[in-house]
Amino acid sequence: MLKDKKILLGITGGIAAYKSVYLLREFVRSGAQVRVIMTPMAREFVGPLTLATLSHHPVYIDFFDHTTGQWFSHVDLGLWADAFVIAPLTANTMAKMAYGQADNLLVTTYLSARCPVFVAPAMDLDMYRHPAVQQNMKILASRGVHIIEPAEGELASGLVGKGRMAEPGDIVAFIRDFFSTEQDLTGKKALVTAGPTYEMIDPVRFIGNFSSGKMGFAIARELVRRGAQVFLISGPTSLDADEPGIDLIRVTSAREMYEQAEKIFPQVDVAVLAAAVADYRPAEQAHTKIKKTGDELLVRLVKNPDIAASLGQKKRPGQLLVGFALETDNEFTNAMEKIRKKNFDFIVLNSLRDKGAGFGVDTNKVSFIFPHGHRKDFPLKSKTKVAQDIVNQIVQLLNSK
Repeated sequence: MLKDKKILLGITGGIAAYKSVYLLREFVRSGAQVRVIMTPMAREFVGPLTLATLSHHPVYIDFFDHTTGQWFSHVDLGLWADAFVIAPLTANTMAKMAYGQADNLLVTTYLSARCPVFVAPAMDLDMYRHPAVQQNMKILASRGVHIIEPAEGELASGLVGKGRMAEPGDIVAFIRDFFSTEQDLTGKKALVTAGPTYEMIDPVRFIGNFSSGKMGFAIARELVRRGAQVFLISGPTSLDADEPGIDLIRVTSAREMYEQAEKIFPQVDVAVLAAAVADYRPAEQAHTKIKKTGDELLVRLVKNPDIAASLGQKKRPGQLLVGFALETDNEFTNAMEKIRKKNFDFIVLNSLRDKGAGFGVDTNKVSFIFPHGHRKDFPLKSKTKVAQDIVNQIVQLLNSK
């Protein structure tokens, strides 16, 4: 799975940098093309000549080679790679990555990279469990960085605990597993809805909700990573999706989302309805701003078209329809009723009563509910990881149809 993959290996300044020599050799033995970027401090722990010899390419450390005047483009390096692996990752570089402090070639390349990023933290146990480090890891994970957990054992300080960089063989296996599932949706087309809808009262006021769109966008990115072509219909959000393979269609209202979904659904293999669509809209929209004239303002609402129910009625054999349910009480009962009414293949259930789940956060805690009442429960995870679980389930069901 790594043959001919282009791997950018980043090395930071920690004692575990000596393991990067063995990691580089494992990548090369697996048939990968490898380029190495080091932070200036990493040179104190491992020699660039060794890494250059094993990779058969010069090692990148600074933006410029002052002897030749050559400039090394962080943009070109980021575009070249199929994967950016940073091992070891120190607490210092982790903080720079989390907060965008681009003061060396490695971090600048990270900020420019479009490929998947993998990091293998390595530090003393007290540093590793410090709240600042734990928070920085959560930030990176929420942005889609793959964390390869450190192991427990004897550390350079003489203490014993968690903080040892994962062994080179385990890192290679982690990345090999990642690429082994990468293209299992090649040739498939998917529809994803995301974000809120805004139902206008007048030109400056609307009825809406707090959905950020993060879950839907994460699902779209995971589907594309696995080889699918994705039509992403998004309500008003601050998010963007410029990845090749995602056709982003922006809408505002539930009716606009309905019209786009109806048009696209017949041509896709799977639809994931992650948007928080308003159930009702004002019966009349004022063309000018409504002025305050009294103690009350009555707005008559009418029901919006039901996107999920409409697509569920049109679902053809072999086509997959996945829904979402955000509930505050009677979660399972409400989810089962929604599956029956909408003809979902499964529903992703989450509850506002679960801390860290719901709107506006980078994490989610979900359960998958199936038509016959079977459920799969998952712990709190980043929305990127939840998206991977959802797509894994989609692949499993598509393969069984």
